[in-house]
Amino acid sequence: MKTGLRTVRLALTEPLRISRSTMSARDAVWLSVEHDGVTGHGEAVSSVYYRLDAAGLARHLTAAGSRLARFPDPEAALEALRTGELAGVPTPPAVTAAVEAALLDLVGKRAGRPVHRLLGAVDTPVAATARTLGITSPARAAERARSLVAKGFGVLKVKAGTPDPEDDVARVRAVRDAAPHARLLLDPNGAWTAARARALLPRFAELGVEAVEQPLAPGDPEALAELAARSPLPVVADEDAVDLEDVRRLAGRVHGVNVKLAKCGGVHAALRIAESIEGSGTRLMLGCLTASSLGLAPAVHLADRARWADLDGHLLLAHDPWSGIGGEDGRVRASGLPGLGVERREARRADLA
Repeated sequence: MKTGLRTVRLALTEPLRISRSTMSARDAVWLSVEHDGVTGHGEAVSSVYYRLDAAGLARHLTAAGSRLARFPDPEAALEALRTGELAGVPTPPAVTAAVEAALLDLVGKRAGRPVHRLLGAVDTPVAATARTLGITSPARAAERARSLVAKGFGVLKVKAGTPDPEDDVARVRAVRDAAPHARLLLDPNGAWTAARARALLPRFAELGVEAVEQPLAPGDPEALAELAARSPLPVVADEDAVDLEDVRRLAGRVHGVNVKLAKCGGVHAALRIAESIEGSGTRLMLGCLTASSLGLAPAVHLADRARWADLDGHLLLAHDPWSGIGGEDGRVRASGLPGLGVERREARRADLA
């Protein structure tokens, strides 16, 4: 198998402000894996929070590509990855997820089957995705909420965690007034103390917020579980639920876990997490980083397995270089095409020229 890398800059339509930072762009590293004239693709994106830059991602992906060369075909490599035999040196989960995505894309194309069929699903996954509203003024948040609902979005995720909690309350109230029938999620990204969370959660429950993600700073899952036990609305762990071990500690003690493929290590890791929480009372949320349709596609092939789908990272971009998973009308859809079912927009235009 032959591998290749390309690094691109993904600019957002507008800066996204959350409690700990503001982001206007991120780098993506694309991995291609070619075998017998067929090519699969995967994507890893940079993240300040996870201490991953483009250069580091490229180094890890190059090393992973070298390890792929010892396998006779992508099917064998994918099985080795699934069983942990491909791991080699410590590899960031985002890199493992990108390698797995490229292999799934390649294996699916060789078999003439979409990824969700490779994973045992019969129906093509379709799910309503949340659409993120960053920290902004109540008036701007209301304007965006009205626009998104008009396009078909029924789930809105409001970022929170400003120094003055009344700003958060005012923003959520403005969104609720502008979109009275929308399902609302809230995400402070770990900005609250336990005392502040206990004071605020009843107020957000009264405004009809459906669930809150990671209200407390990560690093104390016991405190998060204690808060969840007394919360008037569901508490979803995100930064405190990185991998399978984290999730097992929290299963049955929080109402949900946000699984991001770049955080846990890919599709098969996510499936193991989903299996581990079955029957526990803890529900699955599928989340994402801001990325292109290529980066989002593997999760979309799992989207119908989740209670909450937050798969809008590609919708935040000024230009998405890939297409194939939809989302512009509030619903993401796995393609019925072989593999991940995404295509380069430039390549498609070239084909039409």
